[in-house]
Amino acid sequence: MNDSARALRIRPGGPADVPAVLDMLDSAVAWMNSRGNTEQWGTVAYSRRPGGPERVERYTTENTPYIAELDGLPVGALVMDTGPSPQLPVAPAAESERYVRLLVSDRRHAGRGIGAALLEHAAEETRRAGVELLRVDCWAGGGGELVAFYERSGFTPVERFRVGDWPGQLLARRVV
Repeated sequence: MNDSARALRIRPGGPADVPAVLDMLDSAVAWMNSRGNTEQWGTVAYSRRPGGPERVERYTTENTPYIAELDGLPVGALVMDTGPSPQLPVAPAAESERYVRLLVSDRRHAGRGIGAALLEHAAEETRRAGVELLRVDCWAGGGGELVAFYERSGFTPVERFRVGDWPGQLLARRVV
Protein backbone atom coordinates (compact mmCIF):
# COMPACT_ATOMS: atom_id res chain seq x y z
CA MET A 1 0.00 0.00 0.00
CA ASN A 2 1.45 3.40 -0.90
CA ASP A 3 1.58 6.33 1.54
CA SER A 4 -1.24 8.21 -0.19
CA ALA A 5 -3.60 5.27 0.46
CA ARG A 6 -2.62 5.01 4.14
CA ALA A 7 -4.61 6.96 6.70
CA LEU A 8 -2.83 9.49 8.86
CA ARG A 9 -3.85 9.17 12.50
CA ILE A 10 -3.16 11.88 15.07
CA ARG A 11 -3.11 10.80 18.70
CA PRO A 12 -2.14 12.37 22.03
CA GLY A 13 1.57 12.05 22.75
CA GLY A 14 3.48 11.43 25.95
CA PRO A 15 6.89 10.63 27.45
CA ALA A 16 7.11 7.31 25.57
CA ASP A 17 7.26 9.35 22.33
CA VAL A 18 10.44 11.24 23.26
CA PRO A 19 12.78 8.90 21.27
CA ALA A 20 10.61 9.19 18.14
CA VAL A 21 10.40 13.00 18.39
CA LEU A 22 14.17 13.24 18.91
CA ASP A 23 14.71 11.03 15.86
CA MET A 24 12.47 13.33 13.78
CA LEU A 25 14.32 16.40 15.03
CA ASP A 26 17.71 14.80 14.31
CA SER A 27 16.65 13.90 10.78
CA ALA A 28 15.29 17.42 10.25
CA VAL A 29 18.64 18.95 11.27
CA ALA A 30 20.51 16.57 8.92
CA TRP A 31 18.06 17.33 6.08
CA MET A 32 18.35 21.10 6.57
CA ASN A 33 22.14 20.86 6.69
CA SER A 34 22.18 18.79 3.48
CA ARG A 35 20.33 21.66 1.78
CA GLY A 36 22.82 24.23 3.08
CA ASN A 37 20.65 25.49 5.95
CA THR A 38 22.85 25.54 9.05
CA GLU A 39 21.30 28.65 10.60
CA GLN A 40 17.80 27.45 11.50
CA TRP A 41 18.63 24.63 13.92
CA GLY A 42 22.44 24.56 13.71
CA THR A 43 24.55 21.56 12.78
CA VAL A 44 24.43 19.43 15.96
CA ALA A 45 21.84 16.66 16.13
CA TYR A 46 19.02 17.74 18.44
CA SER A 47 19.49 14.66 20.62
CA ARG A 48 23.15 15.62 21.22
CA ARG A 49 22.47 19.32 21.83
CA PRO A 50 22.83 20.44 25.45
CA GLY A 51 19.33 20.46 26.89
CA GLY A 52 17.74 19.06 23.70
CA PRO A 53 16.48 15.73 25.08
CA GLU A 54 15.36 17.44 28.30
CA ARG A 55 13.38 20.02 26.31
CA VAL A 56 11.58 17.30 24.36
CA GLU A 57 10.88 15.48 27.64
CA ARG A 58 9.34 18.70 29.04
CA TYR A 59 7.27 19.09 25.87
CA THR A 60 5.71 15.68 26.55
CA THR A 61 5.05 16.32 30.24
CA GLU A 62 4.41 20.07 30.61
CA ASN A 63 2.77 20.87 27.26
CA THR A 64 0.20 19.15 25.03
CA PRO A 65 1.90 16.85 22.50
CA TYR A 66 0.35 15.06 19.55
CA ILE A 67 1.89 12.41 17.31
CA ALA A 68 0.94 11.78 13.69
CA GLU A 69 1.18 8.13 12.66
CA LEU A 70 1.03 6.18 9.42
CA ASP A 71 0.30 2.51 10.08
CA GLY A 72 1.36 2.95 13.71
CA LEU A 73 4.70 4.55 12.77
CA PRO A 74 5.33 8.05 14.20
CA VAL A 75 5.81 10.44 11.26
CA GLY A 76 5.15 13.85 12.82
CA ALA A 77 4.89 15.70 16.11
CA LEU A 78 3.02 18.78 17.29
CA VAL A 79 3.38 20.41 20.69
CA MET A 80 0.84 22.97 21.83
CA ASP A 81 0.79 25.38 24.75
CA THR A 82 -1.29 28.30 26.00
CA GLY A 83 1.31 30.92 25.04
CA PRO A 84 4.77 31.54 23.62
CA SER A 85 8.00 30.33 25.15
CA PRO A 86 9.25 32.74 27.82
CA GLN A 87 12.67 32.60 26.12
CA LEU A 88 11.30 34.42 23.06
CA PRO A 89 10.80 38.17 22.71
CA VAL A 90 7.13 37.52 21.86
CA ALA A 91 4.47 38.76 24.26
CA PRO A 92 1.48 36.61 25.10
CA ALA A 93 -1.64 37.64 23.20
CA ALA A 94 -4.11 40.06 24.74
CA GLU A 95 -6.71 37.26 24.57
CA SER A 96 -6.73 33.53 25.23
CA GLU A 97 -4.62 31.70 22.69
CA ARG A 98 -3.16 28.35 21.78
CA TYR A 99 0.42 28.31 20.62
CA VAL A 100 2.31 25.83 18.45
CA ARG A 101 5.59 25.23 20.30
CA LEU A 102 6.91 22.50 17.99
CA LEU A 103 5.98 21.12 14.59
CA VAL A 104 8.20 18.51 12.94
CA SER A 105 7.68 15.72 10.47
CA ASP A 106 9.76 12.74 9.48
CA ARG A 107 11.65 13.81 6.35
CA ARG A 108 11.24 10.30 4.88
CA HIS A 109 7.56 11.20 4.47
CA ALA A 110 8.03 14.79 3.28
CA GLY A 111 5.48 16.21 0.88
CA ARG A 112 2.61 14.07 2.18
CA GLY A 113 0.82 16.84 4.10
CA ILE A 114 1.80 15.68 7.59
CA GLY A 115 2.70 19.16 8.83
CA ALA A 116 -0.47 20.66 7.33
CA ALA A 117 -2.59 17.91 8.94
CA LEU A 118 -0.98 18.57 12.32
CA LEU A 119 -1.70 22.30 11.97
CA GLU A 120 -5.34 21.52 11.15
CA HIS A 121 -5.41 19.36 14.28
CA ALA A 122 -4.02 22.33 16.24
CA ALA A 123 -6.81 24.51 14.85
CA GLU A 124 -9.43 21.92 15.85
CA GLU A 125 -7.99 21.62 19.36
CA THR A 126 -7.99 25.42 19.65
CA ARG A 127 -11.68 25.55 18.62
CA ARG A 128 -12.51 22.68 20.97
CA ALA A 129 -10.99 24.69 23.84
CA GLY A 130 -13.28 27.63 22.97
CA VAL A 131 -10.31 29.74 21.88
CA GLU A 132 -10.22 31.70 18.62
CA LEU A 133 -6.51 32.52 18.28
CA LEU A 134 -3.79 30.07 17.24
CA ARG A 135 -0.25 31.42 16.98
CA VAL A 136 3.14 30.03 15.98
CA ASP A 137 6.64 31.40 15.61
CA CYS A 138 9.22 30.17 13.15
CA TRP A 139 12.58 30.81 11.55
CA ALA A 140 12.24 33.62 9.01
CA GLY A 141 15.63 33.24 7.34
CA GLY A 142 16.67 31.65 4.08
CA GLY A 143 14.22 32.30 1.30
CA GLY A 144 11.23 32.52 3.65
CA GLU A 145 9.99 29.01 2.77
CA LEU A 146 8.91 28.21 6.32
CA VAL A 147 6.94 31.44 6.70
CA ALA A 148 5.29 30.70 3.32
CA PHE A 149 4.35 27.19 4.54
CA TYR A 150 2.52 28.68 7.52
CA GLU A 151 0.83 31.27 5.30
CA ARG A 152 -0.42 28.43 3.05
CA SER A 153 -1.81 26.86 6.23
CA GLY A 154 -3.94 29.93 7.00
CA PHE A 155 -1.56 31.92 9.20
CA THR A 156 -0.84 35.64 8.76
CA PRO A 157 2.50 37.24 9.68
CA VAL A 158 2.12 39.44 12.75
CA GLU A 159 5.56 40.46 13.98
CA ARG A 160 9.21 39.88 13.12
CA PHE A 161 11.74 39.42 15.92
CA ARG A 162 15.35 38.38 16.47
CA VAL A 163 17.04 36.13 18.98
CA GLY A 164 20.72 36.94 18.56
CA ASP A 165 21.34 36.48 14.84
CA TRP A 166 18.31 34.17 14.41
CA PRO A 167 15.47 35.92 12.53
CA GLY A 168 12.00 34.91 13.62
CA GLN A 169 8.44 35.50 12.51
CA LEU A 170 5.33 35.38 14.67
CA LEU A 171 2.19 34.30 12.79
CA ALA A 172 -1.46 34.06 13.84
CA ARG A 173 -4.58 32.29 12.60
CA ARG A 174 -8.19 32.90 13.62
CA VAL A 175 -10.06 29.65 14.16
CA VAL A 176 -13.77 30.46 14.39
